[in-house]
Amino acid sequence: MAQTQSSSRNSFLLLLSCTLFRQLYASNTKIGVNYGTKADNLPPPSTVATFLKSQTTIDRVKIFDANPDILRAFAGTGISVTVTVANAAIPSLSTLPAAQAWLSQNISPFLPETAVTRISVGNEVVESSDETLIANILPAMKSLHDALSHANHTTVQVSTPHSLGILASSEPPSAASFLRGYDKSIFGPMLDFLRRTKSPFMVNPYPFFGIAPTDPETLNYALFKENSGVWDAGTSVNYTNMFDAQMDAIFSAMKKLGYDDVELVVAETGWPSVGEPKEAGVSFENAASYNGNLIKHVNSGKGTPLMPDRTFETFIFSLFNENLKPTVSERNYGLFNPDLTPVYDVGVSIAKEASVPTSGPGPTSGPSPISGPASPPATSPISGRKSGLSPTSAPASGPSPTSEPVSGPTALTPSEAPSSSSSSSSKKKWCVPKGDASEAALQANIDFVCKSSGIECGAIDDGGKCFKPNTVRSHAAYAMNAYYQASGGNDLDCDFNNTGLITYTDRSSQECKSPDAATGMKTRKPDEAGSITRGFHNNLFFICISFLISFTFF
Repeated sequence: MAQTQSSSRNSFLLLLSCTLFRQLYASNTKIGVNYGTKADNLPPPSTVATFLKSQTTIDRVKIFDANPDILRAFAGTGISVTVTVANAAIPSLSTLPAAQAWLSQNISPFLPETAVTRISVGNEVVESSDETLIANILPAMKSLHDALSHANHTTVQVSTPHSLGILASSEPPSAASFLRGYDKSIFGPMLDFLRRTKSPFMVNPYPFFGIAPTDPETLNYALFKENSGVWDAGTSVNYTNMFDAQMDAIFSAMKKLGYDDVELVVAETGWPSVGEPKEAGVSFENAASYNGNLIKHVNSGKGTPLMPDRTFETFIFSLFNENLKPTVSERNYGLFNPDLTPVYDVGVSIAKEASVPTSGPGPTSGPSPISGPASPPATSPISGRKSGLSPTSAPASGPSPTSEPVSGPTALTPSEAPSSSSSSSSKKKWCVPKGDASEAALQANIDFVCKSSGIECGAIDDGGKCFKPNTVRSHAAYAMNAYYQASGGNDLDCDFNNTGLITYTDRSSQECKSPDAATGMKTRKPDEAGSITRGFHNNLFFICISFLISFTFF
């Protein structure tokens, strides 16, 4: 009896540890989103707040106003909120009474139930070249800080975001400096204020705007993909991604003024998935690659060459595609469609079993977690299926100004996006290779599906209806989707060691029509073959549970 009680107690502790592991993983990130509302088809704020809390690892949002409906909706969620003062309102807030009036109307009614943690005073004010705004930005920041102190809201920070346009130069990073004339008159006093109030210097780095259509290397450099790097002779550092270089350029400029101890926050960064044909580097694949790789990079805690071992608080732009923005690319920066289905997966979705209220559309959880995947299951020792031609690799550069968009999966346009009137479980979905997946990884996927999983792959054999185009990528797309459909359209079964991507657009040809997750493709029973690894933290959870079962019964 004592042994049984001890076993039960140990089993409970192990289960508790497994559960805590998942919760700690979800909370040990610093990834937020910019929640814009320039659209006429977005779900209500209450639905958005519930979705973010129950379906994603996102634990912070930045809004571009002080919308009371949004602030009210996030009450009790634990999700931190950064609110924004409109640029036009800055001059009127340069005195303490005006700042106190603004605070009592826009912030105080929602504290502490809503976790307002920061007030962003305007956005990219210095770059606006509006001398009135520039002259009033620091006085407004000081007045708002004083108003917060008088109201005993001492945990709310005050700052303002900047683009990299505040730098006189940014290459190499070690030589970067603030704009002459503004360095000591604006940025010195501002950084001194931020240091004294323990608030961050906020920046909006966009590697997307740094790619050169005529230089193929810059796209890979911007997307965190393999490249030769950019050498900084001043620090003997070879930068392998543009994000680090941009962050270190800001850091170097701050250091030149003696403020390298002030924290940096990434207020905006992102990549459009759809744009005009002349826009270099705009594609569904590139957007997924940039944001997905950015999240992994930030959450790795590696920091940058000049700021090692740091995890930057980062807000991706943006939460939704916003259909009322002026240009095609501006309308397509979102991670999610208005019906809460992902535009592409970047590893911020969790717990598919959770649900949002019936007042809003249900989400589709993305398959892959943020952490690195575990090793795939062993495949047959028989040599894998070989495709005769080399695949088209992930694009090495953005198109020239006169060329078509980068090839690859077509991004969702509003007309292609799933209808918000139907439930997410019935939407048609397909599994496709990610744009940055290597030929070796895709060949391994083919080998697993066609040799070890029980899926029939005759269609991509020589003479089969899906043999052409005869590339590894094309054949992998067929095999990965076949496995995904045979698994019942479970999003986790499109992970494939983080090389798979869920899409809502059928990219197959008429001759080789792919089944979809709504209709399915049951070529095997779910238990006839093991699922491809679902990623590191899910695997550890299942290992915990398996060990628990073994421990309890044996």
